[in-house]
Amino acid sequence: MANDINRLIDMMYERIEDAKSPALKPNLSMVDRDEMLDLLDELRAAVPAEVKRAQELLAARDKFIEDTKREAERLQRQAELEAKTKVSESEVMYAAKEKARQIVARAEERSRQLYQVANEYAEDALARTEEAVQAALDEVKQSRVRFRSASKEKMQEQRDKLDGKAEESAE
Repeated sequence: MANDINRLIDMMYERIEDAKSPALKPNLSMVDRDEMLDLLDELRAAVPAEVKRAQELLAARDKFIEDTKREAERLQRQAELEAKTKVSESEVMYAAKEKARQIVARAEERSRQLYQVANEYAEDALARTEEAVQAALDEVKQSRVRFRSASKEKMQEQRDKLDGKAEESAE
């Protein structure tokens, strides 16, 4: 997706760089308005796709955590049921409760681990998305600076030419 964003920015940069100036306005450049608007629309469409992907990852993580909690509760209920059926001796009862506690502890630990992994993955995806969007923005800012600089240079060249012609005609 970041490649699409960079490709669109490169295309916009090329169009601006290759733009022609009108004869009487050297400080301006003309670009195909529809083409630039189409490129901006594509860029606008590409960025939300990355955000949507990150949201989907977060939703999947939340669903996974909820499923894990339900499984832990089911295992705990199952362990408690098993413990009730063995109520005849206190040692059997103790062993069942201990087993249930261990199952729950393992399930909770597994849930914490999976939650951490899901969070790290979502954080990484969001960071990459943020970096791609920031890189795109930086490229647009750099293009504007280069465009302004080139435009000022052209305008100064034009002024120098006009000043030179004015001096020749004054002589």
